Amino acid sequence: MSVKHALLALLDQGPRHGYGLKHEFEARLGQSWPLNVGQVYSTLARLERDGLVAPEPEGDEDTERRAFRITGAGRSALAEWLSAPVPREALSRDELLVKVVAALEAGAEPAVRVIRAQRTATLELLQRHTRSKAEAARRGDLPRLLTIDLLIAQAEAEVAWLDRCEARVAAGASDPGGEVRR
Repeated sequence: MSVKHALLALLDQGPRHGYGLKHEFEARLGQSWPLNVGQVYSTLARLERDGLVAPEPEGDEDTERRAFRITGAGRSALAEWLSAPVPREALSRDELLVKVVAALEAGAEPAVRVIRAQRTATLELLQRHTRSKAEAARRGDLPRLLTIDLLIAQAEAEVAWLDRCEARVAAGASDPGGEVRR
C-alpha cells in the first residue's frame, strides 16, 4: 500500500497536521500497519515538493505543527490511484515461504515442524482477529472491520497453504526414492 496515497485520501477529507494524519491512518488500519511519524513528515515533504499537498496559509512555520491540505493535482493523483487495480501477479517477499523452503533443505521432518509451528501460531492469530472483529462490529467501526476481514482472510489462506505444504511434504517423504522433491 502506498502511504503517499493514504495520506492524500485523509487530506481529501480536510487539512491535517502530520501527527493527526498518523493518528487517523492507524485508527483506520489498527495494528496492521503502524506508521512512524517521521515517515509521515518525510512523505508530506515529498508530496509538497511534487505539488500534491500545500501547507495551510495560516500555518505554523514549524514543519511538525503545520497543517497541510490536498491540492487539485493531489486530488487527481488520488483519483487515478483509486481507479487503478492493485497489481497482484508477483509474489511479495514472504519470510514464511523462505523459512519453509529452508527447512525443506534439511528434510521432511524439519519442514513439517516449521509448518506445524506456524499453523499453530496462525490459528492463534486468527482467534485474536476474530475477537477484534467482534469488538469493531460492536463499535460500528467499518474501516477497522474491513481491515480485520482482510487479516482473517489472509490467516485462513495461510492455514490452507500450510495444510497443502504439509500434505506435499508428506507425499514427497513417502516417495519410494525417499527424497523430498524440490
